[in-house]
Amino acid sequence: MDEVRPRRLRRETLIFVLPNLFTTANLFLGFFSIISAIRGAWSDAALGIVLAALTDGLDGRIARMTNTQTAFGEEYDSMSDLVSFGVAPAVIMYQWALAPYGRLGWFVTFLYLACAALRLARFNVLKQSAEKRYFQGCPSPIAACTTAAAVIFYQEMGFTAWKNIFMLIVMAVLGTAMVSTIRYRSFKDLQFKSQQSFGVVIVIVCACVLFTTTPEKFLFPLFVSYVGFGFVAETSRFLRRHFRWMPGTGRS
Repeated sequence: MDEVRPRRLRRETLIFVLPNLFTTANLFLGFFSIISAIRGAWSDAALGIVLAALTDGLDGRIARMTNTQTAFGEEYDSMSDLVSFGVAPAVIMYQWALAPYGRLGWFVTFLYLACAALRLARFNVLKQSAEKRYFQGCPSPIAACTTAAAVIFYQEMGFTAWKNIFMLIVMAVLGTAMVSTIRYRSFKDLQFKSQQSFGVVIVIVCACVLFTTTPEKFLFPLFVSYVGFGFVAETSRFLRRHFRWMPGTGRS
């Protein structure tokens, strides 16, 4: 009996530590991306952010599966996310594309960083009351992966024309998207039993095929489409509400 208890204690300790190990991996990968950007290893820096996003998705799921969610784990996860999805993308973009703009370059990258911090803080405050189907504002891992995918895309395609000005706009748009109230689908409510969801499954399968064949060329358009779709959907909802209540439209 005495031997069973220490084993059970070690097992329970390991279960509680496991999600934090993935969070630590997220933090390490963010730090790795920053160091790689300073060294000029752009592909390594971008890959670090993508891997950080994967580990960030795993730590929460493991915590829910093992019923080991803690306030400490949530705070640790947020601080790690700020490094991996706030500081790291800002440093990479400044070093890779925006340094020629001088003060404007570091102002835009700092603006992105500040927006990422505000997005994470708002998420922590509203996550209990927020609608599960949607994120309020673009998720910071998606914004960070968009910047990482841009680096990979440009490296693969060999583009140089308009890179700096394009990334200046992209960083400003991503920062705005994170702190906006635009709704982005979380896909947490996706049910694969309905006929409507079958079409989503087909899209996911096609996306997976494209990703496995040419991930360097496919990732950036994929993330840009997700970010852009949020703006399009929100504009469409605004126009429907506006014209529905306009006098003389015949609608009530």
